[in-house]
Amino acid sequence: MLSRRTFLTGLGAGAVGLAVNGCSKGGGSSASSSSSSVGTTTTTVLRAAGDRPDPSKPEGVDLLPQIEHIVVVMMENHSYDNYLGMLGRGDGFTRGPDGKPTNSNLDATGQPLRAFHMANTCQVPRKPSQAWGATHQQYAGGAMDGFVQSDSGPVAMGYWTGDDIPFYYALANTFPVCDRWFGSCLAQTFPNRRYLLAATSMGSVNNDLNFVISGPQPAGGTIMDQLNKHSIPWRDYFTNLPSVGLFPPVFQANQDKIVNINQFYADAAAGNLPAFCLVEPDYDRTSEENSEDITLGEAFTAKAVNAVMNGPGWAKTVLIWCYDEHGGYYDHVAPPVAIAPDNIPPMIGANDAPGDFARYGFRVPAAIISPWAKRDYVSHVVHDHTSILKLVERKFNLPALTARDANADDLLDSLDFDHDPAFLIPPKLPASHNNGVDALCAAAGPVPNPQG
Repeated sequence: MLSRRTFLTGLGAGAVGLAVNGCSKGGGSSASSSSSSVGTTTTTVLRAAGDRPDPSKPEGVDLLPQIEHIVVVMMENHSYDNYLGMLGRGDGFTRGPDGKPTNSNLDATGQPLRAFHMANTCQVPRKPSQAWGATHQQYAGGAMDGFVQSDSGPVAMGYWTGDDIPFYYALANTFPVCDRWFGSCLAQTFPNRRYLLAATSMGSVNNDLNFVISGPQPAGGTIMDQLNKHSIPWRDYFTNLPSVGLFPPVFQANQDKIVNINQFYADAAAGNLPAFCLVEPDYDRTSEENSEDITLGEAFTAKAVNAVMNGPGWAKTVLIWCYDEHGGYYDHVAPPVAIAPDNIPPMIGANDAPGDFARYGFRVPAAIISPWAKRDYVSHVVHDHTSILKLVERKFNLPALTARDANADDLLDSLDFDHDPAFLIPPKLPASHNNGVDALCAAAGPVPNPQG
């Protein structure tokens, strides 16, 4: 797997100019209406790339004045069931009389391996797998029974609970949790993060650095291009790698907007957060990718969320907590069909699993944190990462980048602008077990966990 440090080196080699010197080392219906019935999505009207949410109004007009700040905290590599399957809210595991999950997959010997509680909060190195071939084997034509026999192996059936990640469980129990938020494609980190910012992966299905350096740029541009066009402020607050770096020309042209994570905490405290921002962890240590201790990432998220909730801009903020893809961990809900973003096919070889971009990736944890959030609400509406784009486009009446975001839901089902904000006074959430400095374990425990 490509390391983040290698990525940074590659960006420099590609003459992108990282410039790390200064960075230090209401309504809600979209044209595509998604049924709230569990596991379905019904497209009633197809919109196209370039379409605005409100064609009767010009680009750049503010259609959601209740919101001034859209904050995205996208972590890495966990499925909904892996983190929130035991939440007891939303569509999680099926449990037996003993309270433990009954969900299982056959192992390499053909024996069922039930979902098990991980022995501690550290992860197995280089396992599980979210590669194109592995994800399609896991999907198994919709049967969702190929996880253990894929490159993920037995650890795919591991999960954590609120005893392990108390802040995340409180977050998902307090604010709207989205139990139909899917990754944007059945592929790895880079393709999914491209969907977050451009609503397409331009055909890429893996973390290929060469594609970053010399591959094509999205025909419709990125959300940063659209924001710049209308002088709408945005920032990528990064720790050791900005996601904007996936688009080298955008990265190079916007050095003033790609800033160190410390500036995020200063801006949140001063009420100076931009209209749109990414808040990014240390991708070597606190992103929650294997083999990291997941509590380090939870501590990072808790610090970011608390900074927003306790800042003067909270009253007009929507913060989205989600994950780029499932990381290879088990989930029981088959991803539904999706609208292909464009006519670019996946860059796969003759020996790769067949597939296309007309299907979502696996479910990931997601919650909508805002004073305007609905109380006691679980969103069953189908979302993917382009729903974030659709929210930004809805607010500023911006044209869709591709057909995917044109038809995405805009997340407004989780917000209520018709009544006083339910969370204007931020709730008190429990702290992570981790102080954000040291890992709580040195290595993953036994897999499978015989006590789990």
